[in-house]
Amino acid sequence: MIKRNCIGIVAAVLFVSISLSGQSPASYKAPRTPWGDPDLQGIWNGNDLQGIPFQRAESVGTRGVLNDEEYRQRVAARDRLVETDNVDFDLENAEKFESFGAVGGPVSPPPHWLERSRNVSRQASFLIDPPDGRLPPMTPEAQQRQQAQRDAQAARRAVLNGREADTYTDRSLYDRCVSLGPLGSLTPKIYNSGNRIVQGPGWVAFTNEMIHETRIIPTDGRANLSSNIVSWMGNSVGHWEGDTLVVVTRHVRPEINFQGSSLSEQGRLIERFTRVADGTLEYRMTVEDPKNWTRSWTMMMVLPRDDRYGFYEYACHEGNYTMFNILSGARAQEKTTEER
Repeated sequence: MIKRNCIGIVAAVLFVSISLSGQSPASYKAPRTPWGDPDLQGIWNGNDLQGIPFQRAESVGTRGVLNDEEYRQRVAARDRLVETDNVDFDLENAEKFESFGAVGGPVSPPPHWLERSRNVSRQASFLIDPPDGRLPPMTPEAQQRQQAQRDAQAARRAVLNGREADTYTDRSLYDRCVSLGPLGSLTPKIYNSGNRIVQGPGWVAFTNEMIHETRIIPTDGRANLSSNIVSWMGNSVGHWEGDTLVVVTRHVRPEINFQGSSLSEQGRLIERFTRVADGTLEYRMTVEDPKNWTRSWTMMMVLPRDDRYGFYEYACHEGNYTMFNILSGARAQEKTTEER
């Protein structure tokens, strides 16, 4: 029995390793659209990828998948979150509230807000290159720029003197429902982790459910737009390499963060979308930016096609009472202080 269990564990880990690599049998050919392009259409949901860190724990080393004990710990963490979701916390026992998954502060959100993972992935980290799953060092220039940003933030906190915000610019782009950019909109959150692909002859539309941004990606061979035109999601153009859609994105606004740095005018994102034999969509993003990073780095997500969760309008601006309440509360607090 012990020998049989060990064989089963080894086989399971090997299967997970193969499936995470996105490998398909040589005979596999992705389904085609009526006009002959690989058919990537559908809703590809990242909910079950919750819990995967962007960078790999150093203890995992170069392993792309978790061992059994590490996997059990990740499952237990998911179970604790589900249990926490269903407990009404108040400020008196806020120390019990886990920071991962918190919405709006120490009071637990109602469970119907959340879309927790039903399955738990063994993928060790989204970052797969460098092989240790850790970000490469930033260039000296980027480190100096990063330090200048930290200094500016510290100076701003000193001016606020404990207040939440003095103006809307004191809040993040996420708080303001503006944009998370190509990378932040894709990685799974506590809800709205769907990604939808719609195709037509010569174009692909890629929509992220989080903040609900859509990129219309031409596949007719045109070049990226001029660097004079920047946007939150950048400018994307694509082409087909066999069954893989390759998308090159440039000119992302400098406010968008890519794991510690914005994308410079020299930088580009190379995305690869490949439909795999097991019914999943393998997505890879390589960041090439010699002005910010000492080498390129690549992240990967294996997204199942899954319509169980649906695909909903984010409507963040329409329901964003947080910004109004934070700023109006700050003004009321100031008035009370002045009257004293």
